[in-house]
Parts: sequence; C-alpha cells; structure tokens
Amino acid sequence: MQKLALFNGKSILKKALPRYNSIGKKEEQAAVRVVREELLSGFVGRAGDYFLGGKYVKELEKRFCEYFNVKYAVSFNSASTALQAAVGALGIGPGDEVITSPYTMSSTASAVLFNNALPVFADIEENSFCLDSESIKKNVSKKTKAILAVNMHGGSADYGPILKIIRKRKLKIIEDNAQSAGATYKRKFTGTIGDIGIFSFNVHKIIQCGEGGVLVTNNKKYGFRAQLIRNHGEAVINDLCKLPNGKRSFEPILGNNYRLSEIHAAIAIEQFKKMDKLNKQRIALADYLTEKLSQFNWLVSPLVFKNSIHVYYSYPFRFLADKIGIKRTTFIKTMEAEGFPLFIGCENPIHLLPIYQKKRIYPNSKFPFVSKEYPHNVSYKKGICPVAERMSEKELLETTICQPPQTKKEIDLFISAIKKIEQNIEELRKYEKA
Repeated sequence: MQKLALFNGKSILKKALPRYNSIGKKEEQAAVRVVREELLSGFVGRAGDYFLGGKYVKELEKRFCEYFNVKYAVSFNSASTALQAAVGALGIGPGDEVITSPYTMSSTASAVLFNNALPVFADIEENSFCLDSESIKKNVSKKTKAILAVNMHGGSADYGPILKIIRKRKLKIIEDNAQSAGATYKRKFTGTIGDIGIFSFNVHKIIQCGEGGVLVTNNKKYGFRAQLIRNHGEAVINDLCKLPNGKRSFEPILGNNYRLSEIHAAIAIEQFKKMDKLNKQRIALADYLTEKLSQFNWLVSPLVFKNSIHVYYSYPFRFLADKIGIKRTTFIKTMEAEGFPLFIGCENPIHLLPIYQKKRIYPNSKFPFVSKEYPHNVSYKKGICPVAERMSEKELLETTICQPPQTKKEIDLFISAIKKIEQNIEELRKYEKA
C-alpha cells in the first residue's frame, strides 16, 4: 500500500507503542521466595495432605473465595484446562450438548469436545459481542445440558434474559470469564453469575503469572469434581469417597495433571492484589477513548450495560465501511502505517474451523459428531451465526491503546491518526480503485 506517499511520508507515532507488562518487583520476589523454599509444587497425585496443593495454591484459592464471595475456588495450570474441568464437573458427556459462542478462543468449545459432548453455536450480539439470548432459544434442544457463555474483551453477556432461559429449561451455565476479571454485570461480578466461572492468568491477560487459571463455584459437588479432574481423580476416588458406614461411594471421574505450580500461584497472588488498580487504569483510558470516538459516525464503541463495569481486556469497536467509504483492510493498514496496530476481532468464528467443518477429531472415527448418541445432525455450516460472521468479515476491530503504560497522550495521537484518515479519504478511495 502506498501509505507514505498518501500522507507525505510522516506517520503520527514516531516510535512503537510500549507493550503491556504488569509484572514488577513483588512478583519477582515471590518467585525467588518459592525457589528458595525448594517446593516448586505442593501437589501429590494421591489422597492426603498434598492432594489439594501447597500453601501458595491454597492462599490464591482462598483470596478468590474472599474477593468474589464464592464458596469454592480451584486453581488450574490454565483457563483452558479449567474450562474442561468445568464441563466435566457438571457431569456432561456423550449425548449431551452445550450451547456456546462462535466468537471466542477455540479452547472454549474444545472443552466440550474433550468431554465427548457436542458444542452447539448460538450467535452473538453485535454490540456486546457475547451470546445473544434469542439465538440461544433457537438452539436449545432436548440434549442441551448447559450454556457456556463467554464474557468478551472485559465486558459481559446480557445475563438477564439468559438466566430466564436457564431457569425455564433447567439448564446449567458456565462463564468463560478469562478476559473479564473484575468486571460486573448489574453489580454482580462476572464469573460468579453462573453455576461455574473460569478466570485466566495467561501472559496477556489483565492479571497474569505466565499460565494459570481458577474455577469458582458455590456448589460443593462441582468444586469437588473439579479438584478430582485437576489431579488424577480416578486414582484417589476410593480414598476420598468413604461413607460414614465405612463403605465407598463411586463417583465416575477421569482426571489429569492440570495442577498449578507454587511459583505460578505465588506470582498470581501478587498480581491479584493489583487487579483493582490495573482495571481502574484501563477503565479511565477506555472511557476517554469512547468519548473521543463519538465524533466518528463510522466507528462504534462497545456496549456497557447499565450498573455494570467493563474492564477492557482489549478495546473492541465496529468499523462501518458503508459510512466511511473504504474497506476495513484499508483502515487497518493505514492505521498501522501511522504507528497504531489494529487487530481483527472474531477473525475465525469457531464453527468454521476445520474440525467442525469436517466433523473429525480422531483419524479413524467421527465420534462424537457422528455416533449413536447423536442420531440427528448438528449443523456447523457457514451462515448459522450471521452476526459473528459479519463481525469477522467486515466490522469488528480491537486495539490495545487502553493498556498501560499508554496514557491519554497516546489516545489523542490515536484519534489524530483517525482524523488524518478522514482528511485523506478521497486519496484512500482512489487507492482502492487502482
């Protein structure tokens, strides 16, 4: 693209934006402390004192319970494995369906497949980018056991109408809250609205320890099953399920090593202490950006529900090509030339990935997509989620300009770059026709 010639060879931003990094001295000291204590993991895969992990793992889980006012918190080595455990904790398996979003990380839907159940994709709302309750209604069947809602970009789904569906159909709900730690929906923390909620400590999340996740619930059985799935539950079930009369109660379970190390937990504790401060910084910058973007009728800021808090893991916005008269790709390339990288939100809707199009995760079988448990056909055809597909193909964009150490100064420059595009719009249109 002839971006330099178009704008006289001068980009607005003179050097690359610094990367977000919330790790500091406290986290470094925590990691060193664990190394010196010579206990990198407090777990053992058998019943006993170390089945539930070491002191830092337990402290992290306790802090989650206290902060989010939940009864049980179970740490994991990632939010992805926590999601897999959440589906398993509900007892979901072959013959069951879980309705989820096509706009999310692939691991959300994969958590369903790992339990040999089928994900069914409902569409998203165009302004919250989360599950649309009307689409959920259309996709509920007799096989539906749960809704796996995803709170995107630091915001939340519209849980009011979704919870009505849950109660009417007697379904369960899991919240993939990996991007929205500290967000609220109508004064209630996201991740605590459903039966189970999942949080992430992945390296690029609001709070991070490299890799890690936490599952929260108020249901004792779900918490117990999550602990079993995390730590080789099939090997300890006899010892952990003794009845008062001395007999054993069988709990069908298959576990794995999804445990969080003591180093990761110690770092996560320090990050968790910072969460409110980090969120406050992002919110202030995002509110400022929203105000500035309101002058452009071809850019649409994200929806924030009344009496709710959006924590802006990233800042999503819609690009309306018909109102500006250039393609989204042209806008992206031109903003990049000005020093501001943008990302295509919803780049690959999950239902269009090869495993769903080919209905195959095993070399020699189409299970669970085609099996005696699923005599009917679950559709993953293009067109089943038109809003998500439109967001992917034409509209949705993300920026990290609201992440510290960026300031209002960088946001002002970001807005100047957009104004510069408007001022040179005719040249851009000519470029597209060339």
